[in-house]
Amino acid sequence: MIETTQQLSDYLESLEGDFRAMDLEGDSLYHYHEKISLVQFTDGEKHQLIDPLAVEDMQPLKDFLKDGELWMHGADYDIVMMRKDLDVVPPVIWDTQIGARLLGVKKFGYGNLVEHYQGVEISKSSQKADWSKRPLTEKMREYAINDVLFLKSIVDQILAGLHEKGRYEWFVESCEWARKKVLDRPMEKEDPWRIGGSGKLKPRALAYLRALWYWRDEQAAAWDRPTFMVCGNKQLISWVFELMDGKSVNLPKHYRPNRRKAFLAAVEEAKNLADDALPRRPKAKGKRVKDEAFDARVDAMIKQRDAAAEELDIDSSLIISRALIDALAANEVEPSEVLMKWQIGLMGL
Repeated sequence: MIETTQQLSDYLESLEGDFRAMDLEGDSLYHYHEKISLVQFTDGEKHQLIDPLAVEDMQPLKDFLKDGELWMHGADYDIVMMRKDLDVVPPVIWDTQIGARLLGVKKFGYGNLVEHYQGVEISKSSQKADWSKRPLTEKMREYAINDVLFLKSIVDQILAGLHEKGRYEWFVESCEWARKKVLDRPMEKEDPWRIGGSGKLKPRALAYLRALWYWRDEQAAAWDRPTFMVCGNKQLISWVFELMDGKSVNLPKHYRPNRRKAFLAAVEEAKNLADDALPRRPKAKGKRVKDEAFDARVDAMIKQRDAAAEELDIDSSLIISRALIDALAANEVEPSEVLMKWQIGLMGL
């Protein structure tokens, strides 16, 4: 386990060849402020665990990531974490999950790919472990290093398949597209309290929900635990309905007095809000206008997509989703706005 900046610098300088791969483990299941708690790195030969909680300065890794190419698996989460914790995302990220899907692999989790390409079944026993705990157990170390141990061989086989099937350029475009989509997302969600089940709530109910959401968030932050450990989203919605019915909420018995007191204060604040200060439902999108040829265009695109997917033996959603088909058929978007070049070509758009 690399635990100092000097060890990190020495390791990165010792790497050979052009292959670099990385995986990250976070602690979102155990802490309010999620952070990168373990880095797994390899050049295909030297597989290494890096402890970002112990290393004084991660600058050597940041310097590499700033200009380097990196292989990852299912890189969406990792990109978010690198952006947040390291303030840097490599300019090029190759994703084995994308490559495998373009080859028609049906089960594309990392463990599935190890079994598919290597014939090895790896343990998932530490998948939900607390990676911020130290020392790591031997089982956790083995699980962690397995996440990069097989990558070089898997990558070689995926690249060979992509070139053989003439889909390498699709892979390049898809990886660039996926990276950009993650980076284009806002860092903070607007009105994060608008959770599932809130869409049809009236303004006063929305006020209760907003107040309770922030109450839960403050409690979780003070406790340094994920918000679901205070209560789940369904429980919040359930309490809102009880409050709107004029009922008293029966809080869990294990809640301490200060948590109960803060809950009641949040409820009272929402209850006393003036009508003009209440949150409102977002304006509903206008109903999609369908001309006479809409259904025919949808059917034609579905037929084109499914035929191409069957011929290529890939998941049809990789080519285009049903939601995008409807949007294109309604002339709400242009193909170049929502599809990659290889997808546009397959769809004949």
